[in-house]
Amino acid sequence: MQDSKSVKPKHHFVEKADDQLSLSDVNSSIEAPKDGSFWRKLLAYSGPGALVAVGYMDPGNWVTSVAGGAQYKYTLLSIVLVSSLMAMLLQYMAGKLGIVKQEDLAQATRDRTNKAGGIILWIMTELALICTDIAEVIGGAIALHLLFGWSMIASVLTTAFDVVLLLLLMKFGFRKIEAIVMTLIITILAIFAYLVVLSRPELSAMFGGYLPQLQTLSSKPAVGASSSQLTLTLGIIGATVMPHNLYLHSSISQTRKVDRTDKSAIKEAVRFMTWDSNIQLSLAFVINSLLLILGASLFFGHADSVGAFGDMYRALGNSDIAGAIASPVLSTLFAMALLASGQNSTITGTLTGEIVMEGFLHLRIPMWLRRVITRGIALAPVVVITLMYGGAEGRLDKLMVDSQVFLAIALPFTMAPLVYFTSSKKIMGDFANPKWVAILGWISFAILTALNILSIYQQVTGG
Repeated sequence: MQDSKSVKPKHHFVEKADDQLSLSDVNSSIEAPKDGSFWRKLLAYSGPGALVAVGYMDPGNWVTSVAGGAQYKYTLLSIVLVSSLMAMLLQYMAGKLGIVKQEDLAQATRDRTNKAGGIILWIMTELALICTDIAEVIGGAIALHLLFGWSMIASVLTTAFDVVLLLLLMKFGFRKIEAIVMTLIITILAIFAYLVVLSRPELSAMFGGYLPQLQTLSSKPAVGASSSQLTLTLGIIGATVMPHNLYLHSSISQTRKVDRTDKSAIKEAVRFMTWDSNIQLSLAFVINSLLLILGASLFFGHADSVGAFGDMYRALGNSDIAGAIASPVLSTLFAMALLASGQNSTITGTLTGEIVMEGFLHLRIPMWLRRVITRGIALAPVVVITLMYGGAEGRLDKLMVDSQVFLAIALPFTMAPLVYFTSSKKIMGDFANPKWVAILGWISFAILTALNILSIYQQVTGG
């Protein structure tokens, strides 16, 4: 298969990518053992799931999850759970598409739609990537501001240079990038687990929060709350199930070398991809739960005092809000986790940008240029808001929440092709989704679309 899609040498600044494998520099670059124990094989396939999981715990999740806990206590934990289950289903489909067809979702969509349809979907995907990048810029900038005391505009502009970090990491090889990302994930998990243990949440109420409740779809804000549960529900879903992750996973699932002539080898690759994805997404689920639990156990009743990252940072050091556990050390740990989250998301966002451009437009440009363009577009609104409001963190956090809601609106445009392709026997052959998986996929699509319609109605009517 590698020979049929040969990788052309680079001679031009902008290249045609019609006959190239997705992320051709790393495609099939990692050996996977044909023999050995379950654990040895799982270790070899582990890594892509970590890069995917990063998108489910990026800075965009933080505001919506902590705000959800601070305003409605543990009620919205059910949305975190549903979102995570939906994510596992969709990422399984995305990874399987890449392994079986040796195509990423962008390539598969572009090759099976007309030119106009492909361009429309590309524009939607690019806007989603920009919204994702906005969250990374704001999260990283605020973390730098809190840790080092830099002005907000200086911190925002500093995030433009993360392209250098990514280019350096790429030189170490893809397996090293996976290891670095996993280390940062474990760091974030450890910090928030520590904070939650100190906060002593109400265990019975916490576990009860995972039971679905209709009130999570209420469009009327509760007394003392600044957002309705429906708005926060959409924000949590948008921040959890992110469109760019589906494109990313369908590409990086191809980094393991698989014998394309052996059907059992392909089946085994799909199996271990699913294990890797679900384990890593379970970690993301735990982290997102910890964020909301932290908001509920420490900040409930003080929602107006923790509406921004800076507020949360200061609240962790304020005994009037955080109680006896308040400490500058906790504040610093919070900011460090925020910075780690932003840098993790930068790595995966850049990779996805390359995948989307090559897949939809059949064009390839240098990674550094792609990163400069994407980060430049994302920086523009953040810089404008920062200058207009004198670096007010609350305004930046509102911009981030709005970006997460847009991601929820953009998601169905990514979900529909994915569910359709992976459920088609004509496309996937024996690897097509079982009927029950296809039904769950379309139910997820219908639920999210209905929630989006409710959100738009709420915005239009001012409800």
